[in-house]
Order: sequence, then structure tokens, then C-alpha cells
Amino acid sequence: MVKIAFVGFRHPHINTLYNFAKENPRVEIVAAYEADATARAAAGEALGVAFTHDSLDALLKEEIDVVAVGDYYGARGKEIIAALKAGKHVYSDKPLCTSMEELDEICRLQKETGLLVGCMLDMRDISWVRPIKRFLDEGGLGDIHAISFGGQHPLMYGTRAGWYFEEGAHGGTINDIAVHGIDLVEYFTGKKIEKINCARTWNAFATEVEHFNDCAQVMATLTGGTGLMVDVSYAAPTSCGYVSPYYWRFNFWGTKGVMEFNYNSKDVRLWMEGNEGEVLLDLSEPTESNCLNTFLDELEGKQTEIDTAWTLRLCREVLELQEAADAK
Repeated sequence: MVKIAFVGFRHPHINTLYNFAKENPRVEIVAAYEADATARAAAGEALGVAFTHDSLDALLKEEIDVVAVGDYYGARGKEIIAALKAGKHVYSDKPLCTSMEELDEICRLQKETGLLVGCMLDMRDISWVRPIKRFLDEGGLGDIHAISFGGQHPLMYGTRAGWYFEEGAHGGTINDIAVHGIDLVEYFTGKKIEKINCARTWNAFATEVEHFNDCAQVMATLTGGTGLMVDVSYAAPTSCGYVSPYYWRFNFWGTKGVMEFNYNSKDVRLWMEGNEGEVLLDLSEPTESNCLNTFLDELEGKQTEIDTAWTLRLCREVLELQEAADAK
């Protein structure tokens, strides 16, 4: 059984992972640490977390296989580095870290130790992901020449965790959000980012904190010349939460047709050459997965669609996009 310890409960994504671990017969939760008293109390009430240690250093001395990291973004890099130095595998909420220097050190330690580093790329777990993958692998859209996606999130200023808006704690809207969409695009197509044409972030909605660039757009070129356009802004109405069709909306343009889908829809819509209107992709054989199980499979030496090499390469691409925007 894999012994897992949780470090940081500052983002609700880690709640999902904690529940996955509680329900997974392959895992035993053996320790937990959170420096912030308010976050400790919230995690105890919501999840029943029993906090076992008063410091990260003390926790890392225990017999632990995997450290699961869910602290605020700016703290994660140093915590992951400490875990790797202590000989522990790491499974983290996204993003892994907020600077290229931290990622370089994580990659160096991973290569040196052979320890695994995973990331909660849980949008892969949506039921329509594998049917879309099969459709594209079979050439359903022909040659794909243009892709766009938007990951419009509600800002929720005043109710979202306050650390988001503290300097040095967040690390950038592209690094925060875009990783999920780029992961799906690269998984679906087998194409990677070859060139960053432009990237920009700016402050538009969080007017109370002018340093927080809540809007973010990217234009990039993928393998083979395919164009990618991205908008991952905190621009969605707070009152609508996460239910709008612009919360993770994807469009793929190929030589045989166009495909559109979004996180909140059960349908994958197609407009195909030779048809006069819309048709729906056959989703009669959906396949659901669990991101924690994928990481556990890698720990057991099984071949997985998301592994350490994929995770570290993807996180580097997204940090490069963030850096390109910050350099403007």
C-alpha cells in the first residue's frame, strides 16, 4: 500500500485529491501538515483531516512514499524540492511551481533520484476525453490546422482565497489556468508548442489589486504549423460561477470539419464537410478515469498516458508562456 502525506490545503483542488486518497484501497493517508491555522480548521471541518505534524521538515522524516502538495502556488516549488531531497515521490495540484528556477531544480532532482513527479491534470478524467481522442486518432477531422480554447474563470474577488491576490503567492494567470487546456490539446493531437508568437496578461477586473493580471491571452504555433489561440482569463461573471459554456470551451478546425465542445456540455458538436448542418460525436462508450490512479499506476511501473516526463515538459511549456507574457 502506498503511504501518502498531504502538505498544504490552501486550494480546493487538494480536497478532491484527499477524497480520492481516502476512497482508494491502494493508498493509506499517514500524515498531514498545513502551516495556516484557518486552512487547517477548514480542512478539518470539510474533510476530517487529522493534522499530524507542526512542520514540513518533521513530516518529511517519516516513512512516506508520496507527498501530495496543495499549498498556495508560490510555496509549492520549495515544498516539492524539499520532498524530493528527502527521497519522496511527489503528486501536486497544478501548478507545480511559479518560477523556472524552481522547475529546473525539480527536474534536476527528479533526474538524479529517479523519483516520480505527478500533477493533477484531472480534466483528462472527463468522460468525453477518450472518445474525442479516438475520433481524432482515426482522422475524423483530417489535418488539424487551427485550435482555440478559452478557460474563462470567475474572479470571485472577496470570496476566493485571499492569497491569490498577494504579491508572490499566485505566480501568474497563464501558469495557473492554461496547463489544463494545453495538456488536452497536446494529448488530442500529439502536437507540441514550437513557437510562442505572443503572450499577454493585464489587469482588467481585479481593480482593487492592480498588480494582479487577471486577463491572459496567448498565440502559439504547434508542431506542423498548427495555430493555437488561448484565452484563460478571470473574466467570467462571478454570479455565474463555473456553469457558463465559456468555462473550458474548445474549437478544432481540420480539413474534414470543425469540432466544438465545452466542460459543461454533454455534447461534442461537429460540422463536417459533406454535411449540411451539425452532427454529434458518438459518446456511447465514454471512459472515465481517476488522476490519482494514473499516478499510482506509474509508481507500479505501468505505462501511463500522463507520466513524470509529460508532466515536467508540460509545466515547462506553460511557465515559458507565463514568462513571455511577463516580459512584455
